[in-house]
Amino acid sequence: MILVTGATGNVGGEVVQALARAGEPVRALVRRPAGLPAEQAVGDLDHPDSLGPALDGVRAVFLLPGYRDMPGLLARMRQAGVERVVLLSSLATVATDTDNVLSAYMIRSEDAVRESGLAWTFLRPNAFMSNALRWLPQLREGDVVRDAFGTVPVASVDPYDIAAVAVRALLDPGHEGQVYPLSGPEPLLPAQRVAVLAEVLGRDLRFQALSDAEGRADMAAAGVPEPYIRAFFGFYGDGTLDESQVYPTVEKVTGAPPRTFRDWAVSHRSDFTAAATD
Repeated sequence: MILVTGATGNVGGEVVQALARAGEPVRALVRRPAGLPAEQAVGDLDHPDSLGPALDGVRAVFLLPGYRDMPGLLARMRQAGVERVVLLSSLATVATDTDNVLSAYMIRSEDAVRESGLAWTFLRPNAFMSNALRWLPQLREGDVVRDAFGTVPVASVDPYDIAAVAVRALLDPGHEGQVYPLSGPEPLLPAQRVAVLAEVLGRDLRFQALSDAEGRADMAAAGVPEPYIRAFFGFYGDGTLDESQVYPTVEKVTGAPPRTFRDWAVSHRSDFTAAATD
């Protein structure tokens, strides 16, 4: 049995779907029951003692980072018989400046997994293609997408491909102790991603770059805490994190090339068309 945390999120949901397609026994850890093609268990990773039924018979875990007591959580997993963990981490762990809240909790999570005694694999993806879904409210209102970091190219990665790599690391031998940087096949500016969406959706979309001051205000208005705003501006404003690099990992591990942003947009067209009719 494989336990998937974050099972209702962008990546965890794709991991559940991929394991189900492969016919593998999969259990989704949720805070409340959800419509998923898997057995479900309710639990809270910030309270490891709540995980008894969820961990019954589990030998591998797809784990998100940043829980309150990562060492205690991992000890509970090991006690229950878990043998390997695939951790969704981030390239923030190797940014040139890791003195920020995002890098810090990713590094703490990796350290805890390394020290847990469990076999482990780390996935360090670039930004997710699904981050474009944050533009949905603007696209409900009109054809202009306004966002920060307009001059920063990112080789973003489809959560589908992150999940494909995760599944191989969960099921196959030879991935223990590996750290996998993950990317899509091409770096794109925000304006280029918007242009792809325009073609896929048949809309005359335009991108408007926000100034740094506008970008900070926009994040704050969206409820992003100030320490995280500083981290994002360090990564993309000061250039301490380079997500323009293209890595061969997805194809090397899965045997299939990574999906393009156009592929992602086509597969999620309904999300955007539904938003347009809300």
